Amino acid sequence: MHSLHEGSGLFLLAVLAGLQIAAEGRGTPPCRPGFSEDVYKVVVPDITEKGHPLFNVRFVDCGRGGLMRFECSNPSDFRIEADGVVYAARSIEHSTLPASPLLIKASDTITQQQWVAQVRLKPSTHSSQQVQQVAAPPVMSKDLKEIVFPSRNTDSQLKRMKRDWVIPPINVPENSRGPFPQELVRIRSDHDKNRSLRYSVTGPGADQPPNGIFIIDPISGELSVNKPLDREHISNFHLRAHAVDLNGNQVENPIDIVINVIDMNDNRPEFTHQIWNGTVPEGSKPGTFVMTVTSVDKDDPKTANGMLRYKILSQNPESPTSNMFTINNKTGGIITVAAGLDREKVPQYTLIIQATDMEGNPMYGLSNTATAVIRVTDVNDNPPEFTAETFFGEVPENRVNVIVANLTVTDKDQPNTPAWNAVYKITGGDPTGRFSVPTDPTTNEGLVTVVKPIDYEISRTYVLTVEARNEVPLARGIHSPRQSTATVSIRVIDVNESPYFEPNPKLIKLEEGMMPESTLTTFTAQDPDRFMQQSIRYSKLSDPANWLRIDPNTGRITTIAILDRESPFVKNSLYNATFMASDNGVPPASGTGTLQIYLLDINDNAPKVFPQETEICEKPEPNAINITALDGDLNPNAGPFAFELAHRPADVRRNWTITRVSGDYAQVSLKIGFLESGIYELPIIITDSGNLPMSNTSYLRIKVCQCDINGDCTDQQHIMAAGLGTGAIISILLCIIILLILVLMFVVWMKRRDKERQAKQLLIDPEDDVRDNILKYDEEGGGEEDQDYDLSQLQQPDTIEPDAIKPVGIRRLDERPLHPEPQYPMRSAAPHPGDIGDFINEGLKAADNDPTAPPYDSLLVFDYEGSGSTAGSLSSLNSSSSGGDQDYDYLNDWGPRFRKLADMYGGSDD
Repeated sequence: MHSLHEGSGLFLLAVLAGLQIAAEGRGTPPCRPGFSEDVYKVVVPDITEKGHPLFNVRFVDCGRGGLMRFECSNPSDFRIEADGVVYAARSIEHSTLPASPLLIKASDTITQQQWVAQVRLKPSTHSSQQVQQVAAPPVMSKDLKEIVFPSRNTDSQLKRMKRDWVIPPINVPENSRGPFPQELVRIRSDHDKNRSLRYSVTGPGADQPPNGIFIIDPISGELSVNKPLDREHISNFHLRAHAVDLNGNQVENPIDIVINVIDMNDNRPEFTHQIWNGTVPEGSKPGTFVMTVTSVDKDDPKTANGMLRYKILSQNPESPTSNMFTINNKTGGIITVAAGLDREKVPQYTLIIQATDMEGNPMYGLSNTATAVIRVTDVNDNPPEFTAETFFGEVPENRVNVIVANLTVTDKDQPNTPAWNAVYKITGGDPTGRFSVPTDPTTNEGLVTVVKPIDYEISRTYVLTVEARNEVPLARGIHSPRQSTATVSIRVIDVNESPYFEPNPKLIKLEEGMMPESTLTTFTAQDPDRFMQQSIRYSKLSDPANWLRIDPNTGRITTIAILDRESPFVKNSLYNATFMASDNGVPPASGTGTLQIYLLDINDNAPKVFPQETEICEKPEPNAINITALDGDLNPNAGPFAFELAHRPADVRRNWTITRVSGDYAQVSLKIGFLESGIYELPIIITDSGNLPMSNTSYLRIKVCQCDINGDCTDQQHIMAAGLGTGAIISILLCIIILLILVLMFVVWMKRRDKERQAKQLLIDPEDDVRDNILKYDEEGGGEEDQDYDLSQLQQPDTIEPDAIKPVGIRRLDERPLHPEPQYPMRSAAPHPGDIGDFINEGLKAADNDPTAPPYDSLLVFDYEGSGSTAGSLSSLNSSSSGGDQDYDYLNDWGPRFRKLADMYGGSDD
């Protein structure tokens, strides 16, 4: 148990190596090239002389012969020959032995396949049973290490954890080539001396998935591994060993066995990306960080198998030097180590990066590569340069927004970036700012453009100095060369320019009323073309009132009508007229000018009353009207005004009075307390305040009307006082006449229809006619004979002959049909003057007092129609027209119903 604590792992590996060598002699498995052991344990003397053989490694080459080549990881201390014997390359003492294992690499010179084995060197003070002797093949012990179940009653040096003893772990290298099963350790109980026991193990890898990796001999207790292990899959196993008797009774407490899988360098580093992209500005100083590349190794990172180192294998292109970059061998960070990065020369670098495990050992470490693409970004280290020192252009005068010349530049920086885009500035030759140089965004050219008109008569040529820069400043230490400035020579072309009036507009002041053919002024134009011999002619473009005329040769302006300030074409005393001047150039050019005439006012307009119409009540309270005056002239030719009533007619001053309120207002009022309704025109004399005063008699139309309690004219009076014009009154009268004609035609049509209906009624039996017809008399003022009525019959209708005494069978055309009269109560025979008489008198009075009623020289006719009247029928009244000249005897032939009528009209005067 004590030896387990000191070096159980080394002993176990030596035992495994011996077992493998022994197994090779027992069977004939398929030949696989490789070292006989993955790890060799070798004891070396305390002092070894140079050239002394130390140990021998056996390699199974499967008939490859001399095609194998051996290398040692520490060639300064050890050298290996082709037969696998390792010699000391110098004198070695045990104190100077390397701490890390010695690596032996075998390479196939044809297939480049490689195999690696480890050699652990130990001083000679260690047990000779654990390692091989010098200069001889390793001899491994055939005895397995025993693990004994701890005693339950005795003390032990093992550390007690919970209820079980903790057994030191068993280390098994991964990827072992066998043969399998390969014994690892023997488990034994002290009770096997007295009786037969059976041993078993449980746990993942034994009876749990992955099953069958570890097996145990139930009788001997030998624990074996059944297949190669993979640390990257499972790095350790936790098993539990059991000991029972033949009856299955537990004789020992189970013990835990930990099997650690020892890592071997069987995985290459893998980069997380196969292509890495990075950038670095051009001109960067050495030490500038660029990017970081990383790779991973599935081997144990705590051992050399997983410790990676980076290096740059190649750089393309190798300009300006082959070592422009370096990489941190541990972190993978890439930085610049040399100056001279120039995007315009080398825009991109491609680096091949290698990652190697075994701490970068080129002989024994496994490696892999990736590509790093480093793009050199642009900075403004190249100013724009003009392609020529002088550029030329020409432009016609007075033209704007015209491109005169195109300035071309070259810039080595990256196109379409702020470090490439050019900005142009005029630094000389344009003090008045007539040119600008914008940049064409597509071609990066400078477009020399005219922004203000150029006058050929002032300057015929311009020489500009233009400077080109970039949108961003140049990098530090870079200065603009002379080629960043150019000269632009521009020639101005003379063209025919339009004449111009000076001043424009031209203002003159005149008094209104100037007579025709008066000379006002001379309005001439100037021709800016001093180097061209041209003549100018004048014409009139605009003269709203047609007052002016211009001489086509001299430009002299005269009047052809009287100038009137009060004309509607004059605004704010200003009258505008436009004239045109044309030259005889090729092509002809013309210009316009405006003449403004300021007309001074004279007193040539008489004042008028305002308002011209107003209204007042018959009994005004108060009876005053405020008036003012309108005068087309300006002050002082207008107000203050003097108001006065005219002397004629005489009743004007008798009924009215006028009082001055202020300089512009007066008050008209009635002298009398009542004035009949009607329209009155009041003549008022108004005089202005001009130097030569002007007077005028204007009429104020006053409507006197009946007013309501609020002092306002009634609606009818308002209509009369509205002051309708003659045309409106005529239109209203025509409408009334047409309406009356339509009513008259309707009445005639109704009368004709009524007569036709009455004629048809003659054929109807009066006894059978039960309609309550009302006889309508349309008699309007007959002659003198129709006025001889006995009105007493109307006042005493009871005295009229009853219907019973009327002849039967004869009727007039205008007589009502005969019907049995209903029996109404009889009225008193006493006259009732308050009845019919009062009605007639009231009607006569209303007709006499109606001012709109036409005078009729006849008695008004009233048709009293009441079927129940006690007056009886009026058909018994004798007509003043006997009709004796007619022969009515033929009525007897019509039947008994017409005999009565024949007797009435056909008889004698009696």
